[in-house]
Amino acid sequence: MHNIAIIGGGPAGLMAAEVIATSGRPVTVFEAMPTVARKLLLAGKSGLNLTHGEEYGAFVSRYGAAQPALRPALDAFTPTDLRAWADGLGAETYVGSSGRVFPKAMKASPLLRAWLARLAALGVTIHTRHRWTGFDGNALRFETPTGPLTMTPAATLLALGGASYPRLGANAAWVPWLRIAGVDVRPFRPANCGFDVAWSALFREHFAGTPVKSVVATSDAGGKAGEFVITGHGIEGSLVYAHAAALRDRIEATGTAKLTLDLVPGRAIDRLEHDLGRQPAKASFSTRLRKGAGLDGVKAGLVRELTDAATRQDNARLAAALKALPLPVVRPRPIEEAISSAGGIALAAIDAAYMLRARPGTFVAGEMLDWEAPTGGYLLTACLATGRAAARGLMDWLDDR
Repeated sequence: MHNIAIIGGGPAGLMAAEVIATSGRPVTVFEAMPTVARKLLLAGKSGLNLTHGEEYGAFVSRYGAAQPALRPALDAFTPTDLRAWADGLGAETYVGSSGRVFPKAMKASPLLRAWLARLAALGVTIHTRHRWTGFDGNALRFETPTGPLTMTPAATLLALGGASYPRLGANAAWVPWLRIAGVDVRPFRPANCGFDVAWSALFREHFAGTPVKSVVATSDAGGKAGEFVITGHGIEGSLVYAHAAALRDRIEATGTAKLTLDLVPGRAIDRLEHDLGRQPAKASFSTRLRKGAGLDGVKAGLVRELTDAATRQDNARLAAALKALPLPVVRPRPIEEAISSAGGIALAAIDAAYMLRARPGTFVAGEMLDWEAPTGGYLLTACLATGRAAARGLMDWLDDR
């Protein structure tokens, strides 16, 4: 029986290896880095968010325009299935207050160790420091610690990731090789990323690194509650990531974008205006904000930074600003800093089995594909689900030959 090559040792590639090896077929994983699953381990440092516990219809809606293409793979490996898989590795899971699902140990390393042990028991071979350098006809070329290697597998599955966090291995070096092969690869763009804001030097000096809590932010993505962080260059954090695709697309379409902030959710604008108006005329602006609106610290700093003097002096205008404060963003942060990326292999370039139409026998999975999703477990779920789907497509293709 001929060997099957999987290039890329992230979650999609390792899941594909598990599915193929479970069928009794020999499979070899080639990973360019010294160890596998580096991005998974990095994500696990702050608590490994495996998936999300919301109702399944809402869950699949998070994949936006890519939902129809991804739906069969997700249906075959739902969040419930993922939790059962993790439980089988000894990584018992729980649903947090936000709906996000984590292993009780929180870290990625115990799960990864158990997973690699399972793969080894199934006979999966993993070669690290084997960097794929493209096709040579039907063969694959690699740079290895012992020199160049060329091999011709029975089938190949690519799971090389997107273009975020290149220091962990996903550097999109594969794009030219697939384009030469006739594959439609869309340009990569940052997703789940921070944004640059033109802060004044004074604001940056006082508030860089400060969280802004309990706000509602609105963009073309709708209104979402949460928190974000002021940085030296702009803003980042979970609430910003929830709006990242909408802000990025708006900037690309028009050159400008903004988040609209409600700094006092739960308080009516007329009550705010009344409470602000009760403050003494001689009171400082800081005192008026603190006593009239309950705002101080970074929220008061944002009001000073993003409003003009006329607004600050007029209670009606100030109340309106506190409920809808425009925060202009300049551009997304570089893709190297993004949690994930949009772009990659066009979904029309693969068939229902995740095989490249332009290169029969070559299958693809994970963040190489042109889809995006917010943080919250959606990214990892789809990587694992597409890894499984591509593996099954590969085996069906081999069976039909």
